[in-house]
Order: sequence, then structure tokens, then C-alpha cells
Amino acid sequence: MNPSNTASSGRGHIAQQLLSRAYSPDTASELFTEKVKQKPLFLHPTSSTPADNRSRRRLHRLRKKEYFLRKQKPKPLSAREKRTSGIYDLSKEEIRYGIFKGLHNMWVEYMHDVLDMKRNSSQNYINPLVHGSQLASADFHGAELEIVRSRCVSRVGVKGIVVRDSKFTFVVVTEKDEVKTIPKEHTVFRFEIPPPRSENTETNVNKKNLTFELHGSQFENRSVDRANKKFKWRNLDYL
Repeated sequence: MNPSNTASSGRGHIAQQLLSRAYSPDTASELFTEKVKQKPLFLHPTSSTPADNRSRRRLHRLRKKEYFLRKQKPKPLSAREKRTSGIYDLSKEEIRYGIFKGLHNMWVEYMHDVLDMKRNSSQNYINPLVHGSQLASADFHGAELEIVRSRCVSRVGVKGIVVRDSKFTFVVVTEKDEVKTIPKEHTVFRFEIPPPRSENTETNVNKKNLTFELHGSQFENRSVDRANKKFKWRNLDYL
């Protein structure tokens, strides 16, 4: 037997020797057993495997994507989803010319503001250089349109209030409470704007409605897109 091992076992553990100096033998033995011999040993985890790194990166990507989707605006509906949901369909109870007559009156007031007709009540002439771009970029929901020329002869004479202004069509409600979809291409529309009423009744009688013609082939834009679009003068070959 090695003499050094015998000497160390005879002297005991150094922690037990230090405890025996400060405490009684029973207390020192109890503390040494609980705090030294039975002390749990916490092991450090080993290095992560490639699979753990892959799962950590995947979790980070998912959290980043979730945060991005939470901050992002909702995605607009596609044309197919709009048709499927029937968001633009009108019920039979709502297809009434009298209901949309109030919308037409609001549109007339709107056009008075667009053409500055309220500011100068005596104005009865519209300058195309000044008011042409304003008319082209105006919203026609509520306008009462009449077809005066079209490649389809059966459409000529159809008149109604616009309830939907899409890129290629006008959807109108006629006086017979019928909904008609009219394509803009190769169609000329006519609409009138009555002058604003004044307090003098004689001037109201003498005033005439302003009549305009709208060429649908040059008007194939949505009302939202027309608001910020700059229109240029062009020659029309079919006139």
C-alpha cells in the first residue's frame, strides 16, 4: 500500500478537518455529509448538434415571419374571391331607381364643387383647358348616363344611374328598376349637370343644364386610378 494514501486517509478530508475546528464533531460530520458528499453535481450541456442548430434557425424564421405578418396590412381580395363572395351583387330589394335618385342628387352637388359652379353662380361656360382634367378625374358613381352611340345598336337610348364604375364597364340602374352592365369600349355616353339654384327664380328659369359627352374608349380606368392620373390631349381616329 502506498504510504501517501495511508496518510491522507488517516488525516481525512480537508473540508472535514476545517469543519471540525469550527463545530462539534457531530455537527461537523453532518455538515460534511450534506454539503460535500451529497452535494449535487451540475454538468454543463454538451455542444449542440447540427439538428439542434437547424431547429433553432427554423424557430427563429417562424418567429420572424409571425412578427412580419402581424405588422403587415391584410391582403386585399382577388377578383375571383370578390366574385365568389358576391360583394358587388345587389339584392332585388335594393334595385330601385328611387333609392339611387338620392345618390344622383349628391353627385350633382359634388360636380358643382368640382367645377366651381357654386363659387360663381353666373358661370355657364366650362373651359376645357381648366375643367377638362377635373371632369376626367371625377368620380361617376351616382351620375345619370345615357348611351348616345354604340357599336351595339340595342344599347343606344339606355339611361340609368351609375351604381358601379369599374375599369371596363358601367353598371347602371334604369327607371324600370333593371340592372344593366354596359361596356365602355366603343360607347359614347351623355350626362347633364343642372346649374346650382339661386334665390332669384327668374335666373333659375333661364339657366340651362350643362351637357357633356363621355367617350368610354378613352375612359377605361377605375375611379381610384383616375384621381391621380394626368390626362393628355389626343386625337380620336374614330371621330
